Amino acid sequence: MIDTARDSARLDTARLADWMDSAGLPGKGEPVRARFLSGGTQNEIYEIRRGEQSCVIRIPPPGAPPDRDKGILREWRIIEALDGTDVPHTCAVAVCSDASVLGRTFYLMGFIDGWSPMDQEGWPAPFDADLAARRGLAYQLAEGIALLSRVDWRAKGLTDLGRPDGFHERQVDRWTSFFERIKGRELEGMDSATKWLRDHRPLDFIPGLMHGDYQFANVMYRHGAPARLAAIVDWEMGTVGDPKLDLAWMVQSWPENPDSPEPSEMSYVDMHGMPTRTEVVAHYADVSGRQVDDLDYYLILAKWKLAIVLEQGFQRAGDDEKLQAFGPIVPELMASAAELAETTDYSGK
Repeated sequence: MIDTARDSARLDTARLADWMDSAGLPGKGEPVRARFLSGGTQNEIYEIRRGEQSCVIRIPPPGAPPDRDKGILREWRIIEALDGTDVPHTCAVAVCSDASVLGRTFYLMGFIDGWSPMDQEGWPAPFDADLAARRGLAYQLAEGIALLSRVDWRAKGLTDLGRPDGFHERQVDRWTSFFERIKGRELEGMDSATKWLRDHRPLDFIPGLMHGDYQFANVMYRHGAPARLAAIVDWEMGTVGDPKLDLAWMVQSWPENPDSPEPSEMSYVDMHGMPTRTEVVAHYADVSGRQVDDLDYYLILAKWKLAIVLEQGFQRAGDDEKLQAFGPIVPELMASAAELAETTDYSGK
């Protein structure tokens, strides 16, 4: 049973109501009720109900680092820019950078009546039994970033969101330096994979808006079949860069044979019945209009970068069993990046 009184106590709903009134939002004079949806050290998410109106607030918790407030404004710029595009997204409602209201910068976005793969134990009906319908979940996932890559980010006022010039050079320099700061062990294959990335460049590089952590965990779907992507969510890593890195991030552990009896690297979702990596990548290419002949470069970069990101968690694991589990995964990822670098015939420019 949902305890809305307890959840509302986490937010000063009276102050929020006053601010919503001053911003001219619907429901003036109605009390605000809050229901905690999810969150942790970076952000908290609540459903906000006011009369018949419903939206969602995204706000850093009191103890989050100060730069999270800048991150919230960055996320807001992206979802606001997506309004009017064909990218599935939550609509932008309002933003507040006045810390006197709720103590932190926050924004309100539209409530999505849908489901997240991370909130399920297995796929919900009909995707649990209908494998043909389940395939659509994968194609919709690929289509989301394909559409995102087509957004005219310049026309949307996002020219200062990222620095696309030198994007790939900075990826290697930034994450190599980051690894040196958190380094607690040697990772076999890292030197060779790093050198390969420095020595190669993509066949083409058309800057575009990218999510930065694109996977099943960061999307929502509409209820029922056929599969329909409702929204791409969690824009903390959003930037203007190379959108094909989003594709590689999505498929770097995608099994070429999802029906294989061997355990899948994407063990957090049931991949049985899904299309192959080749099929998913082809759908991305069709929708985005981008060539994918150089995908191996992006796969190597994605595996290499993910290994470094997860290594930070492992080095800080302490007694956290979830983070401790990254221990054996990181060397496998880095070895996979190095092996692919050694065997690919991609030459770049």
